[in-house]
Amino acid sequence: MKLLVTGASGLLGTRICQLATKQNYEVYSAHSQHAPQFGTPIKLNITDGTALKQIFDKTKPDVFVHSAALTDVDKCEKEKDLATKINVESTSNIAQLCHKHNCFLVYVSTDYVFNGEKGNYTETEKTAPINNYGLTKLKGEEEVKKSRTEYCIARTSVIYGSIPAAGKINFALWLIERLRKKEETKTVTDQWNSPTLNTNLAEMILEIVEKRTTGTFHLAGATRLSRYEFAKNIAETFNLDQNFLRPTSSEKMQWIAKRPRDTSLNVEKAKHTLNNKPLQISEALSRLKKETSQS
Repeated sequence: MKLLVTGASGLLGTRICQLATKQNYEVYSAHSQHAPQFGTPIKLNITDGTALKQIFDKTKPDVFVHSAALTDVDKCEKEKDLATKINVESTSNIAQLCHKHNCFLVYVSTDYVFNGEKGNYTETEKTAPINNYGLTKLKGEEEVKKSRTEYCIARTSVIYGSIPAAGKINFALWLIERLRKKEETKTVTDQWNSPTLNTNLAEMILEIVEKRTTGTFHLAGATRLSRYEFAKNIAETFNLDQNFLRPTSSEKMQWIAKRPRDTSLNVEKAKHTLNNKPLQISEALSRLKKETSQS
C-alpha cells in the first residue's frame, strides 16, 4: 500500500512514517523545511496546488495522511490569511485530489474545534471554535466532507513524544529539560485537555488506514488533565522535583489568541472500534520514559 504523509518531519508525521515503514508500506514523506527521518522524502509546499497535483500523479497514493498544518495558535490569530491558506485551502485541494485519485484521506484535526465550555466532547457534539486556529481546522474538516472522498477525520489533543521534531521541542520534553535544570516553570491550572502520546496516536491512525475506517474519531489520550496536572504526572514519572512547578492561571499568560477552557475529548468510540486503544496517562508516560531512554 502506498502511503503519502504530509508533515512527515513533525511530531506525529515522523512516528507514522517510522511505524508504516516497519509495516512494509511504501511511504512517501512530504515535508517543507526539515528533512524527514523515514520514508522517501518529498519536498512539498502544500499551498502550491500545481505541486500537489504533480505529487499525486507521481506517487499515486492509496492513502493520504494529512498531518501538516499551521498549529501555532497565536500565529493563526495574527496571520489569518496564512492560516486559511495552509489549514483550509490546502486541505480542500488535497481532499479533491484524493477524490479524483480514489485515495483514502485521514485528516488530522484538533480539540480546538470546540469552545471548551463543558469538556469530554464526543464526536457528534456541536463545534464552536473560539480562536482562528480552531476555526481554520474546522473549515478544513468541512472541506474534507464536501469533497466526497473516502475519509477519516481524526481529532486529537496536545501531542507529545520522545524526540524533538521539525526543529521544535514538545511540552513534555521542554518540561523535563527545565526540571532537570531545576528551573521554575509556570503551568496553567485552568485549561484541560487530553494529552496524546504521538506513538499511540500513530498506531491508532495506521489501524484506521489498514481498515479504511471512515467517519470522525477522537484519537487522544484517555485521561482528562489540566496542563498543571499533566506537568505533575510527567515530573513524577521521570523522578523530577515537582517543587519547581509553579501553578498559574490562563489570564496571566501573554497569549494573543483565546484558549478554550476544557477541550478534553471523549474517546469511547475509539476504545470500542480500535484494537489500539487510547492510553491512560500513566501507561502513556511509562512508554514515553522507555522511548526517551532508547532515543
